Amino acid sequence: MTGYGQDGGFSGPLKPMTFPISEGEEKNNQVIFQFKADATDKKFQLSGETDDIFYIHPDGILYYTGLLDREKKAVYVLQVEVLDAGGNRVEGPVPITIEVLDINDNRPVFLQRQYNGTVRQSSRPGKPFMYVNATDRDDPTTLHAQLFYRIAVQLPKINNVMYFQINNKTGGISLTRAGSQELDPFKNARYDLVVSVMDMGGQAENSFSDTVPVNIVVEENIWKAPGTVTIKENSTEPYPIKITQVRWNEPGAHYSLTEKEELPRFPFSIDHDGIIYVTQPLDREEKDLYIFYAAAKDDHGLPLARPLEIHVEVTDINDNPPICPASETVFEVQENEKIGSNIGVFQAYDMDQKDTVNSFLSYTIVEQRPVLPSDGLFLIQNVAGIIQLAKGSLRKQDQPQYHLKVQVADPAFKTICDVTINVIDINDQIPIFEKNDYGNLTIDESVAVGTTILTIQATDGDEPFTGSSKILYSIVEGDPDRKFVIDSDPFTNAGYVKINEPLDFEIVPIYYLVIKAENPEPLVDNIQYNSSSYARFILRVSDVNEPPLFSQALYEAQISEDAKIKTKLITVNATDPEGEAISYSLSEDTQGWLRIDGVTGEIFTTGQLDRETAKNYRVKVIATEKGGSYLTSSAYFQLTLLDVNDNPPRLVKDYTGFFFCHPLTTLGSIIFQATDDDQQPPWGPQFDFSLGDDGLQNDWEISKINGTHAKLSTKHTNFEEKVYEVSVKINDRGRPPLENTVSFPVTMCKCAADGWCFRPADSLPGIPTAGMAIGILLTVILVIGGILTVTFICLKKKKNQNETNLESAQSPENVPLRT
Repeated sequence: MTGYGQDGGFSGPLKPMTFPISEGEEKNNQVIFQFKADATDKKFQLSGETDDIFYIHPDGILYYTGLLDREKKAVYVLQVEVLDAGGNRVEGPVPITIEVLDINDNRPVFLQRQYNGTVRQSSRPGKPFMYVNATDRDDPTTLHAQLFYRIAVQLPKINNVMYFQINNKTGGISLTRAGSQELDPFKNARYDLVVSVMDMGGQAENSFSDTVPVNIVVEENIWKAPGTVTIKENSTEPYPIKITQVRWNEPGAHYSLTEKEELPRFPFSIDHDGIIYVTQPLDREEKDLYIFYAAAKDDHGLPLARPLEIHVEVTDINDNPPICPASETVFEVQENEKIGSNIGVFQAYDMDQKDTVNSFLSYTIVEQRPVLPSDGLFLIQNVAGIIQLAKGSLRKQDQPQYHLKVQVADPAFKTICDVTINVIDINDQIPIFEKNDYGNLTIDESVAVGTTILTIQATDGDEPFTGSSKILYSIVEGDPDRKFVIDSDPFTNAGYVKINEPLDFEIVPIYYLVIKAENPEPLVDNIQYNSSSYARFILRVSDVNEPPLFSQALYEAQISEDAKIKTKLITVNATDPEGEAISYSLSEDTQGWLRIDGVTGEIFTTGQLDRETAKNYRVKVIATEKGGSYLTSSAYFQLTLLDVNDNPPRLVKDYTGFFFCHPLTTLGSIIFQATDDDQQPPWGPQFDFSLGDDGLQNDWEISKINGTHAKLSTKHTNFEEKVYEVSVKINDRGRPPLENTVSFPVTMCKCAADGWCFRPADSLPGIPTAGMAIGILLTVILVIGGILTVTFICLKKKKNQNETNLESAQSPENVPLRT
């Protein structure tokens, strides 16, 4: 059993002391401590905040009587002094502090008997829209006053889903994700919660609690896209012009606009109140509809909800004049047309909005040139723009051409357009072939498409270069598959019969063709085409030996790279149009992996496949006709190899430059990387690393950084100055897993001032010693001396020889006589 003193004792000398005493239990003469004095004739006396609770016996026993309540008073400051027999102070006063320790004797209490709140539908989940608060009179620094909030009841609870949540520390009530998505004031505008609070941090044992009703009203979400906004184009009002507004459910949101499509200019802005403005004039003819997004964000730049899609429609004003369809519009009219006949439709256009009064056009003829034989020969329908013949039949001999000025008007603008009307001869002559039978013609089936095989000719007696005299040719019999086409010469009216699609002797060996010549303009009523406008000829197609044809240009297959030799991959198929037998062969098989059955076309593996050598392996398949001509054709076969784990991991490069400055002052590390030649998964390789020798574990350790990199670290600093060979095991975790042990040198060396490894030259591999260097130098000197000596002797001999030759040239007696 211990006392109230700091050291746990019940007695001791008089000195400043603090005694912690728990509240809540009523005591009668409960001893706190006994102070001791040296003399026997002395007595103790107590003063200070005794509050008729704390007492001291003359012999120094400090005790209390009654009930301590920390919530009324948490600290009592007392003084103890020692008096002699005469009442004189001989020691003290000494301060004594009584700290009343808290016990959980107060229940938490809500500050209100009922809470009311409102929330907007679609509010951001997790953001509190109201708070409930409770208080506890216990010591706030202890667990006794640590409060824990929770929602005990939600009514209604639809589909057993909680729409509300509470922060168990702050009492902030917010929507759950389901509540943000599903709350609808038109379905349920009110929810009743019961919120409870517990002390002791929510521990169920030995805790007190309180509850409070919370009434929540759901209000309609005002974060909604406004309806389509309409703006008149090219408005003269001062800009910017307010066009609409968006509002977040709560104040303090930050608004911004973003384009849905990239535009050369974005003529809209938004202010801090969510008011959207158009900042410059808009042109409907440039763009008639703008779509963009309005976003609301919090103070941290996070979106409060999904952006709203804003539609702005630009309405039309009459700001565009009518436009002529061309600088000059030309029509033709036959000379025998009746009054009221339609000559053509003149149609201008207007850039203003279609089907509105701004683009409604009316037509009027304001001038005719010449006025022969009279004015007003033509009229135009005011709305439809149809030009008609208004007076008598026209005669080309009198006037072959008329020029009209047509006024096109909308409610605000007028435009004058030029129209020319040509009077043309009537089509009263039919085309007549120069001959009606072009006989027989034989061509090879291999004749290329587009080749002209026959020229035909018809003539027409109508006015040249008009629709009445122009001749068009068509095959009306014998060519249901449109193997032929006939082009017409616009100047000579000659017809050129051409191959339109490839011919095939095996399908159609002979054609009986009938050709018709006709005009683009209709004949007059009393004239009909007759036999003179028809011609015929017979086309015979001769057989040509054709090469075999493959059923497809590219054959494909895929197989694992570890497939067994002689595995069948695919069967290719080619046929000969003449029915000859075919043999198959392969070319471009650079790896020698494949074999083809020359008769069946079956392709087999004949060697060990390797995806790392060629992932997509393509060879040429050749089909050869056996009938004597040996014609060939080819297709391609592509084999896609599927990977198997057949390559062990390795280092990504040759690591030879790792070093540490000796002696080591701190632990160090180096990083290295591994790779694998096999196909890697999308998330990359995942190698495991470990030391390759148990003997290395005292000096080194390996830690994995990621799937491809690892770190080799020293475990101490007591290394010798030498080269250490470190081996590492790398496992690729494949199926089956492959492991490889690699090694690399790590040098412990003295470092120069620049921090790089320094080693004496005679200690480096491949560098000669001083003795070796002297020997090499002497050898080089001797070799150079020998070369110079030989050169000198040769030069001296050559000089002597030159002198002898000179003397000989000066003495003709020395020249021998010739017989």
